[in-house]
Amino acid sequence: MFSKSQIEATVKLLDEGCTIPFIARYRKEVTGGLDEVEIEQIRAETHRKRELEKRKETILSTIESQGKLTDELRRMIVRCEDAQELEDIYLPYKPKRKTKASVAREQGLEPLALWLMKEPFQDLSQEAEKFLSDEVKDDEAALQGARDIIAEIVNEDAMARSTVRHQFQRFASIKTRVARDKEETGIKYKDYFEFEEPLSRCPSHRVLAMFRGEEEGILRLSIAPEEDLTLEKLERIFIKKNNDASDHIATAIKDSYRRLLGPSIENEVRAQAKAQADVEAIRVFAENLRQLLLAAPLGQKRILALDPGFRTGCKVVCLNEEGTLVFDSVIYPHEPQKEEVCAAADVRNWIEKYKIEAIAIGNGTAGRETEQFVRRLNLGSHVQIFMVNESGASIYSGSEIAREEFPDKDITVRGAVSIGRRLSDPLSELVKIDPKSIGVGQYQHDVDQNLLKEGLDTVVLSCVNNVGVNVNTASKSLLTYVSGLGPKIAENIVKYREENGAFASRVALKKVPKLGDKAFEQCAGFLRIPNGKNILDNSAVHPESYAIVEKMAKDLQCTVVELIAKEELRKRIRPADYVTEKFGLPTIQDILKELAKPGRDPRATIEVFEFADVKSMEDLKIGMELPGIVTNITNFGCFVDVGVKQDGMVHISQMANRYIKDPNEVVKLQQKVKVKVTEVDLVRKRIALSMKDLQ
Repeated sequence: MFSKSQIEATVKLLDEGCTIPFIARYRKEVTGGLDEVEIEQIRAETHRKRELEKRKETILSTIESQGKLTDELRRMIVRCEDAQELEDIYLPYKPKRKTKASVAREQGLEPLALWLMKEPFQDLSQEAEKFLSDEVKDDEAALQGARDIIAEIVNEDAMARSTVRHQFQRFASIKTRVARDKEETGIKYKDYFEFEEPLSRCPSHRVLAMFRGEEEGILRLSIAPEEDLTLEKLERIFIKKNNDASDHIATAIKDSYRRLLGPSIENEVRAQAKAQADVEAIRVFAENLRQLLLAAPLGQKRILALDPGFRTGCKVVCLNEEGTLVFDSVIYPHEPQKEEVCAAADVRNWIEKYKIEAIAIGNGTAGRETEQFVRRLNLGSHVQIFMVNESGASIYSGSEIAREEFPDKDITVRGAVSIGRRLSDPLSELVKIDPKSIGVGQYQHDVDQNLLKEGLDTVVLSCVNNVGVNVNTASKSLLTYVSGLGPKIAENIVKYREENGAFASRVALKKVPKLGDKAFEQCAGFLRIPNGKNILDNSAVHPESYAIVEKMAKDLQCTVVELIAKEELRKRIRPADYVTEKFGLPTIQDILKELAKPGRDPRATIEVFEFADVKSMEDLKIGMELPGIVTNITNFGCFVDVGVKQDGMVHISQMANRYIKDPNEVVKLQQKVKVKVTEVDLVRKRIALSMKDLQ
């Protein structure tokens, strides 16, 4: 997939502390043009191999300390490239607690077990009598001890484990049944009360659902292939004859499979199935998060934001173009106060006083009612009205970040500010919230939390650096995700900015404490300085390439500003003329693309959207066609907000008039779609929707 030189070059850059966004954007010549996904694959595989090598060293040391490390065993371990196979090799040498087999060995029965495994035709009882002692009372006890030892030998045999593992991976079924007396409390798992499916065909969301049901004590779950066929394959490994000894070995094999080998491999396969399901769930979550973070921003506008409520009122804040809070209050347009006239007058007054250009309304409780109230004001086309997804706003409101920003404001005001800022710039605001609290995932609380954090942080890092950051307005939270920075340097940048004023150039960043040459190299291309001394400081052209642009301008006998402004000048440039040993054609081409649209935001333009005249599930009728917004995407379909507080689900089979494998083929997060109501379940609060024939 990758050449040796690409892998070596990429690993070297990563080991030097370069970030993935930096490598992908500014080191294309070195890596052969690898993108972020490919670089991440190399990083992950390198980490896996290094961890495997560490494990090999530990295993070799342990076996050597036992005095059992032969040259052949060493070669097997050194050559092994599979972590599971490595553990199989190590298993016979792994320190164990007391077992049936270890007790039998202490009783001196191992020679009898090894003799039995040769399948002799001699009288077994007569041979067993040679091993009688105070602990071993009769020949049956001796033979039982020998079978216990054989069972452990079978369990620790690499070929046997590989055979059983293959049976599980290829032919195992996952089965669930409801636990005793859990039918009522576990009604949401009704589909799994009596369920069976080949594990190889069970999708990740179903695996996670069943594991969650088991974790909650609602379901009993097992994973296993057909036992007789698996035992038959094991017997072919250990049984070559047909006599009494063979029968004892067969008994030991069955015992080993049921007591040791089967449960061990089932645990492996469970962990593997869970890990694969986790990876897929995290992939889905990460893709949703990417789409949400890159959602269209309104831009620098004066915004009035409303955090709706009934009894406690609607919290109102007014923000200036920079997102700074300039005013906050509360209105009570809904029941029980119903002060609609007074509230309307206040809103109109604030819109005029603070020259409001847009209104952001949270989509939580009382959201639709508040939207209707605002629209009845007939404010005119100069004031746009938007519903804003407020998932996670409460997490931000109570966070340390929010307390630092607004120490003298309560959480309701902070929540309203967050809603307004999300409209202005979703990325800048959402980075302040733990990604898994944003509410666009699939079983995010059931997956490996370390992997989830790593995966989501990677997405946030990618999105932030893809868009670029205004270093003179960015919060510490946003700066933290810029390539090469981190919490401490981000904090130092904000502090330096507060003490010394706005940065006039990128090079001025070097005055920030702890922002050394390496950090500057990594971050500079992703930080923007609008209206700075150098026009290139507001572009994705890295400072290390400024000399190239200046040479282009000099060769054309114009200024850099003119070069950027005039397309006819740029067309006269021959990229090959500016290739150097350090900067190849890919970098020159990237520079020219950036000069054409310096500092352009890669995100789409926001669109105004309005729900139909429905406010609750009771308003929905079968066959009704409604506009909606995609709020979440899973492997089995997508969820759509149609304005009734409860999102409806469009199953993957109802998303198009053709077969689709992935819902992302049809929809994107925050996409405006048209749907038809196919089912309304008021008891279970479920809405089924279809998109067929409507898009």
